[in-house]
Amino acid sequence: MDYRNEWKHVISYADMLVVRQRMRAIAKPDSYCTPQGNYLVRSLYFDTPKDKALLEKINGVNIREKFRIRYYNNDISLIRLEKKSKRNCLGNKQGAYLSPEEAQAIVDGNTDWMPTSNRALVVELYSKMKSEGLQPKTIVDYIREPFVYPPGNVRVTLDSNIRTGLGCTDFLNPDCIMIPAGEPVIVLEVKWDNFLPSLIRDAVQLRSRRSAAFSKYRFCRLYG
Repeated sequence: MDYRNEWKHVISYADMLVVRQRMRAIAKPDSYCTPQGNYLVRSLYFDTPKDKALLEKINGVNIREKFRIRYYNNDISLIRLEKKSKRNCLGNKQGAYLSPEEAQAIVDGNTDWMPTSNRALVVELYSKMKSEGLQPKTIVDYIREPFVYPPGNVRVTLDSNIRTGLGCTDFLNPDCIMIPAGEPVIVLEVKWDNFLPSLIRDAVQLRSRRSAAFSKYRFCRLYG
């Protein structure tokens, strides 16, 4: 399993403007961006009845994993099941595509089709739904402004307007009520493979940044 290096920082609005200006000068927007240079991310996170994933994050467990289903810009023609694994400051992401009907079936608890899926990650999710009680927990929305830099396979993202669906798990419903998740925050994420080019390192240097093990899922579980 290949892991990537990850930095995550909570930054101010002024810092975001600085990083955006720097990155636009040296990197390219992600190919999935809208003409405005960003996109909407909607994720449905899974957890156990006793909130294993949430508690592992709060307690700083070094080796952990979480499952989510995700799509972008309200386009349900491209839905991905993802498993995010963490080992200290390293991260790995595995994925498998789902049809809208499959995603809705998972939300509704209709899982009989999953063991015979030809996608290993779907089978693994099914196994953990049955053995650990893993279940859909809450929807998380946010706006992402992404930049890519080929040397080092670097990806820099600016995430803002984080919103929570509270206990809503109606993932494909565009009318699901979403509310701001606590006080507004902006999250700077930097991911790379074996080396981080000095040009990028300099571009994301901010005196006021706070390195933080920030989790949007944890942030959006503020209300339960």
